[in-house]
Amino acid sequence: MYSPFKLLSKYIRFKVLASNAKGHGVHSPFVYNLIRKVLLDNRKFYAYESIEQCRRDLLKDKRVLNIQDFGAGSRSQKTNQRTISEIAHSSLKPKKFSQLLFRIVNYYQPENMLELGTSLGITSAYLASAKDDSKLVTMEGSKEIAAIAQSNFEKLNVKNVSIITGNFDDQLPAFLNRQDKLDFVFIDGNHRLEPTLRYFEMLLPKTKEGSILIFDDIHWSEEMEMAWKQIQDHPQVTVTVDLFFIGLVFFRKENKVKQHFQINF
Repeated sequence: MYSPFKLLSKYIRFKVLASNAKGHGVHSPFVYNLIRKVLLDNRKFYAYESIEQCRRDLLKDKRVLNIQDFGAGSRSQKTNQRTISEIAHSSLKPKKFSQLLFRIVNYYQPENMLELGTSLGITSAYLASAKDDSKLVTMEGSKEIAAIAQSNFEKLNVKNVSIITGNFDDQLPAFLNRQDKLDFVFIDGNHRLEPTLRYFEMLLPKTKEGSILIFDDIHWSEEMEMAWKQIQDHPQVTVTVDLFFIGLVFFRKENKVKQHFQINF
């Protein structure tokens, strides 16, 4: 993973080079609508406050969990024993991006969703709440973390989400064998080159016209930047949007020429 200083320098460079956050100069009606109707949508949706209260509670929770981490690990935590508060501080997506994921689901209305990396369930709750007649399956490597996430879903009365616990390498193939298609996938698990590309290739046969894949932490390390570049170059990928901390992948046959955008958000 990059050092905090290296990551900051990359972020500053990104901010200088990326397109205007209001969409000026973006010559794609599809991406312009994404910017104007999703990225810039500042409405306070009904689910926001209850989920953010749940986040605040987690940030104060001093219960200790024994964690089995199958991914690239935490930038700040090196022990298998962590408090829920420590996990919340290091692993939860910030409110800004959690609520962006809510708006993406709210706008594009996917039916079948998958999340790789449940953590404590905050992002899962946002995804599921954005379309309560959808189905979200979320995968988490740690049984103890998954149990906390499940309790949070119950507190928030989120009923359209189910958790699969275990190593993605074991659980993902079996899950995909049971699926005809996936409309939306958020990949926030194993932040390494080979697993990220392997999951991408496994997910590809389940995508369709209009499917969305979102990759977390695409500039987290040199490996993740290499993975993101190879995903962009894949012949089935037509539109990508780099928001620095997450990358959006769209499958749109009407886009005959690849379009890649870096957008300030």
